[in-house]
Amino acid sequence: MTVQSKHVRIKGIKDGLVFLLDDKCPFEDLLSELRYKLEHSHQNILTGPIVHVDIKLGNRSVSEEEKEAVLDILKSQGNLLVRSVEALEEPGGKDTDALFMVSGMIRSGQVLHHEGNLLFLGDVNPGGSITCTGDIYILGALRGMAHAGVGGNQESIIAASLLSPTQLRIADVISRPPDEWGTRESSMEFAYLSSGAMQIDKIHNIVKLRQGLNVFKGV
Repeated sequence: MTVQSKHVRIKGIKDGLVFLLDDKCPFEDLLSELRYKLEHSHQNILTGPIVHVDIKLGNRSVSEEEKEAVLDILKSQGNLLVRSVEALEEPGGKDTDALFMVSGMIRSGQVLHHEGNLLFLGDVNPGGSITCTGDIYILGALRGMAHAGVGGNQESIIAASLLSPTQLRIADVISRPPDEWGTRESSMEFAYLSSGAMQIDKIHNIVKLRQGLNVFKGV
């Protein structure tokens, strides 16, 4: 199979790669070329350590399904960690409450940033950072730094399966060092702001802040 290599450009930057995707070609052609480049002409970037990837879709209006199709191709390559996706939203506006899901591991010196709410499947190691303009949910251990509400959203929260960070930030509020929290069980917790101060609580109490959540009460 021959695929014309003109719709996908891969540019190296200081801390990763930028995928520049043509916004004029048919979307299926774009997916085919992206898949071909990763599987054939650019195998060299698929070996070695984790590589952060920024995706730029130009002026193409994309649905969530189309965006997921691009992400699925990149996620199939084990060492590519998608950091951001830039594209026009489908008419109707962006769902600011939607969760963007990323899996992987954030190691020392690595930073993952997302505009909106993020569900991260994996661990954030000491020296690693995860930042969001909205909420951060980590299905794994948070042992590095997490900053939710970047830009000033004090309603944001940080939740993790294991909450043992080097530092927490929500909006402009920085957490106290972990040893000042006292002895506590650090599993299944979340951090939030109350009267401008950082508070820690168990995840099952998250409904107090997120009253729009569907709650299962049994019979």
